[in-house]
Amino acid sequence: MDKWKHLKNRNGRAILRGIAALGITAMAIASFAGSASAQSLLDKIKNGEAVRIGFSNEVPWAYPGENNEPLGFVNAMTIDILKKLGTTKVEPVVTEWGSLIPGLQAGRFDIITGGMYILPERCRNVLFTEPIVKATDALIVPAGNPEGLHSYQDVHDKGLTFVTGAGYSEIELMRKLGVPDDKIMQVAGPAEILQAVKAGRAAAGSGAYFTMKEFTDKDDSVELVPAGNSYYSGLAFLPNQQAEVDAFNAVLKDYIGSDEMMASVGKYGYTKATLPDGTTAAELCKR
Repeated sequence: MDKWKHLKNRNGRAILRGIAALGITAMAIASFAGSASAQSLLDKIKNGEAVRIGFSNEVPWAYPGENNEPLGFVNAMTIDILKKLGTTKVEPVVTEWGSLIPGLQAGRFDIITGGMYILPERCRNVLFTEPIVKATDALIVPAGNPEGLHSYQDVHDKGLTFVTGAGYSEIELMRKLGVPDDKIMQVAGPAEILQAVKAGRAAAGSGAYFTMKEFTDKDDSVELVPAGNSYYSGLAFLPNQQAEVDAFNAVLKDYIGSDEMMASVGKYGYTKATLPDGTTAAELCKR
């Protein structure tokens, strides 16, 4: 009986030791998995891993080339900054404009490089770097401007249909002017804005000046009407990535307006006139 008890106790202790060992192993595995999943973007950059940049087809801000390479002045600036931080590897992820913030939140990419305007409603969902460009809006209208449009207010006053991209800031602007939703056509992006105006489905379309000017420079069937509203764009990160934003901002201090930057962005139409003027992201998020 005593021998049996001894065997039971010895076996029990062995089982307990085994369970304990398994527990330690499980905790180690869980800890490793947790640390791997918690790897920050700065860690990825430090380790030389590819950084995924998300953008839509917004010429000349950020758009894919023939082989999906990231083109446009915002992508060029981002690539320069990433090099200074320690990596030359980027992975472009192209999506519709309205899917940029949801895509960032879902982990489809690490940074939004689409040239997104810094607006209070967006500041509630993402963190922006300091501004990288100051831009204006513009309308595109049929050649000859048959409706005599010179502002957003004109579109409202004449009860005309207006087209812009889903998720664009112009939607809220028109609503504030009192334009009903059934007069605001929302489409996937710039190419669809152009087509809606050319086909007569909308009297005017709107987007960033750079993009609208690209259209009117190449297509005589439409013309450009400056709208006069100024906006500032930055790179966008997740709300828990303040360290990443701080690192990018530290590089931007010396990079913005430098000869190196202007050499990278000049071919996309970015000039000294479009440099930010010292207005901060914090100020823009409160407006």
